Amino acid sequence: MTHNHLRSLLFRQLFENVSSTYTYVLACTASKEAIIIDPVLETVDRDSKLINELGVKLLYALNTHVHADHVTGTGELKKHFPLMKTVLANKANAKSDLQVQHGEKIDFGRKSLEVRATPGHTNGCLTYVLHEDRMAFTGDALLIRGCGRTDFQQGNARTLYRSVHQQILSLPPDYSLFPAHDYSGLTCTSVEEERNFNPRLTKTEDEFIDLMKNLNLPYPKHMEYSVPANMVCGIYDLMDEKTRKTVEQSLEEHN
Repeated sequence: MTHNHLRSLLFRQLFENVSSTYTYVLACTASKEAIIIDPVLETVDRDSKLINELGVKLLYALNTHVHADHVTGTGELKKHFPLMKTVLANKANAKSDLQVQHGEKIDFGRKSLEVRATPGHTNGCLTYVLHEDRMAFTGDALLIRGCGRTDFQQGNARTLYRSVHQQILSLPPDYSLFPAHDYSGLTCTSVEEERNFNPRLTKTEDEFIDLMKNLNLPYPKHMEYSVPANMVCGIYDLMDEKTRKTVEQSLEEHN
């Protein structure tokens, strides 16, 4: 990243410690137009306060996929920023203001994100690439020295392996990669690092499939209400009554 590019991008990486989720705020410093990637319900007040303090105009709330381990903050963010549009992949088959597909661009001011379809963890997984600043936001498709699981929610290990190699690790080696989660305190990685050191994705495709088949992970704790809530972008009015009550109760317990 050149110094000029850094000055033209306002960037914040935020963390939610229950689901170990990263939320990203990006803004064009020239236009003050902004986006947020993977907001979490429990941290909407924090994120809204920051956006207001930065004096930026929030255009879009992007989710990299329909998350299973937390409820998205996009529905609540709409209450703070009613002109903001929610964004999900068209392949997610979910309700959002915009359904985007591979190859589309999302513009905010002079900045432009390229949408790359990276299915395998879910059908609707997206990676957002900001070429000018040599950054990519990989969701759960590629984690730091890891990757998303493939044993539920349309998961497919072969699809994920090919997605990551064709759409993420094919980027130039110096691109910085920012995942949706990290569980060990790491904040970002690079294409070159993951090509060389990712213990799963440096394997052959067949070895990777075998490894993913035998992870035997427990399901996320809040999956039974997170997924249906996220299929409607966390908007209470669109949730069924049982999901809405469970989400409201969870939020009350957090507060």
